[in-house]
Amino acid sequence: MPGPLYIVATPIGNLEDITYRAVRVLREVSLIACEDTRHTRTLLEHYGIQKPTISYHDHNETERAPELVARMLAGESVALVTDAGTPLLSDPGYRLVSAAIHNEIPVLPVPGPSAALTALAGSGLPTDAFHFGGFLPHKPGQRAKALEALANEEATLVFYEAPHRILEALAAIEEVLGPRPVVVARELTKIHEEFLRGTAAEIRAQLGGREGVKGEFTILIGKAAGPPPDDTPLDEAVEALVSSGAPRMDAIKQVARRRGLSKREVYDQLLRRK
Repeated sequence: MPGPLYIVATPIGNLEDITYRAVRVLREVSLIACEDTRHTRTLLEHYGIQKPTISYHDHNETERAPELVARMLAGESVALVTDAGTPLLSDPGYRLVSAAIHNEIPVLPVPGPSAALTALAGSGLPTDAFHFGGFLPHKPGQRAKALEALANEEATLVFYEAPHRILEALAAIEEVLGPRPVVVARELTKIHEEFLRGTAAEIRAQLGGREGVKGEFTILIGKAAGPPPDDTPLDEAVEALVSSGAPRMDAIKQVARRRGLSKREVYDQLLRRK
């Protein structure tokens, strides 16, 4: 019987941000696959966990995934962790999870910290819908195209960025998306955690005025404004759709959806107008 693959979320900064279940799993598994074994060792030592570790990162996952699958098929249990946060979210792990599923190995996620969700929760931007885009492309042209493709997305945009590219990224956001509200979260859950709020240009000026830009960054961009409000009277809006060939009930449904109303509310208002 194969051993399971656990996808274990680990702290993004503060070592206390780990679940009881995650600690228990890390103590019980046969092997821990780490993005950086030295980094993970700090966490394991903090909780008194003594388990063998093996490296699993972008540069060796093609070779390492089959090896780990073979060990799980032989009955060993494996925990996959990254340096910080939830594995597979802009971190290695996809090949291993895919291979495990293909070989009918149980894949058991152990939820916990995520920089994207932590930043979103503290940003003050709308959380009803969001788009996580991972890291923006490194090259200026590709970065601009990626932002242009999301320009009309009616959701808060969330990206990770490296400190040596944060100023370039903010400049691109200002150029492509204009003066939208932006929040930059830096060093989340760590001693120097901070949230910078304003337009991309304002935050870029603030960071650019510092002696050095350090830390892990998450960028959040306010959603695109929706279409301007339609002040056309409801009966006229419905009749315009009917005149264009839509059945009356379909026209009522369309108007209700556009105005954020229920079909019954539109129907009742039409009756009152008559």
